[in-house]
Amino acid sequence: MPQVLMIDDDLRLAGMTRDYLQGSGFDVELAADAAQGLDALARGRCDVVILDLMLPDADGLDLCRRLRAARETADLPILMLTAKGDPLDRVVGLELGADDYLPKPFEPRELLARLRALLRRRGGASAPLLRFGRLEIDRDARRVTLDGAPRALTSHQFELLLALAERAGRVLSREQLMDLVGDAGSGYDPAFDRSVDVHVARIRAAIEDDPRRPKRIVTVRGAGYVFAKSQD
Repeated sequence: MPQVLMIDDDLRLAGMTRDYLQGSGFDVELAADAAQGLDALARGRCDVVILDLMLPDADGLDLCRRLRAARETADLPILMLTAKGDPLDRVVGLELGADDYLPKPFEPRELLARLRALLRRRGGASAPLLRFGRLEIDRDARRVTLDGAPRALTSHQFELLLALAERAGRVLSREQLMDLVGDAGSGYDPAFDRSVDVHVARIRAAIEDDPRRPKRIVTVRGAGYVFAKSQD
């Protein structure tokens, strides 16, 4: 699961952003100022930083420069987030080493898309092969095998299975799944549209060949679906 550090003193915005990103498969830590952000970076792994330009104890541009100068964070993806609309701030931030720039207010889905793009460009954020007992999912080849035998899935079903498997053990609602596979803008209505249920049923038919074993994809009534890490 990608690790995100959000350094922003707007606690309300940061909390809402954390909830949204965590629902989309990210692990998010919040820091209200530069000092807390540096402490968090020193404590553990981080895959991408969301950095506000205006912080109570430091200038975001100065912090960006500091992160780029340190060996440990020199190549850490940084997305600069700011309420300022001055194009000069954007240019300076990018020149100092920020990888991307998003002005406030922003659409959460645009932030999500930009974070995913940063992680893809960084490369190696996720191993290409996911293994769950007899089941293997190859991200790069977009191939699913059970006991080494290929299982037939449509492209859309592969994306759904991958979204679930990458978040194994975590309950995902139908709306979250549609968002993760890029269908959230297609008029999805959880009260009426049950296309996700149909696709999940077909995925189950492809990867669950023994009715005596526990299901790999479990329905959580009233909540959604969860991919079981183990079938023991």
